[in-house]
Amino acid sequence: MEDFQSFKWLNQSGLSQSGGILTIKSHPKSDFFIDPAGAGTVHNAGYHSAAYFYTEAEGDFVLKAKVSHSFIGVYDACAFMVMGGDTTWAKLCFELTDIGTHSVVSVVTNGVSDDANGVDINGNTVYLQLVKKGGVFAMHYSLDGTDYKMVRYFSLPITGAFKIGLVAQSPLGDSAEFTFEEISLKYITVENMRKGV
Repeated sequence: MEDFQSFKWLNQSGLSQSGGILTIKSHPKSDFFIDPAGAGTVHNAGYHSAAYFYTEAEGDFVLKAKVSHSFIGVYDACAFMVMGGDTTWAKLCFELTDIGTHSVVSVVTNGVSDDANGVDINGNTVYLQLVKKGGVFAMHYSLDGTDYKMVRYFSLPITGAFKIGLVAQSPLGDSAEFTFEEISLKYITVENMRKGV
C-alpha cells in the first residue's frame, strides 16, 4: 500500500514515507488509554494524545503490516487502532512492557480501557493484523507475515463509520520513531476470524 491520500491525522506528528514504508514520530507522554483506576493516574495523563494516522471506513476489513521500533521508553508502542468514538476503540500494539519485554499487547476500550500483555517477541520487529467482521474483531501476530496466531477475539459496539489506522505512542517517555511497512488495508470479509483468513 503506497497511497495514503485518504488518511488524516488525529494529534498530527512527524511522518516520513519511502515507497510503502511509513515512519511516524510519537509525541512525548502520549497515549490512548482510559485507566480503569480513574482520572489522575499516571497512565491516564495522556489518554487521548497519541499520534493517530487514520482513514475513515465502514464494514469489514483486514489491516496488516510489519512494524518495528527501538523500544526506548516503557509502554512505547507502534499500534493499529480501530476507533468508533472518544471512549470506544481497540488497539493492537507492539510494546515495551513495564517488565522489560517486547510484547504484543491488546487494549480494548469501552468507556474505560483494559490492558493485556500477550506473547513476547525476540527482536524489534513483528507482523500485526487487525480484522473486523460485523461487530466482532480479532487481533493476530506473525513472525513471518504468513502464519498468523490469534491474540484476542472480542466484540465492540462500533457501527456505521469508524476510524482505522496507525498509532505511535510514548506514554511515559519522550518521542520516538515507529516504522510500518508492507501495509495492507483490504475491505474484505474473512471466513475464519480466529485464524484471520
